[in-house]
Amino acid sequence: MYTVYKINADELNENFIASIKALFQHKEIEIAICETAQAGQDETDYLLRDPANESRLLAAIEHVKKGEYITVELDKLS
Repeated sequence: MYTVYKINADELNENFIASIKALFQHKEIEIAICETAQAGQDETDYLLRDPANESRLLAAIEHVKKGEYITVELDKLS
């Protein structure tokens, strides 16, 4: 199971930890912490930091501007 909790650090308390312990009872878990963007910060800035990701995103935008779309049949992906 993969679960993401988005919470302000000031809101962490014993009840939060207890709920995680109850949800993943007797299981080994991994906890990773990352700081998220501040309210109002453009998420696009974050996505464009990686040059490879920037290239893919800008290419996708150009395809949309030209009306070039890709149709994917989900049942044929497996």
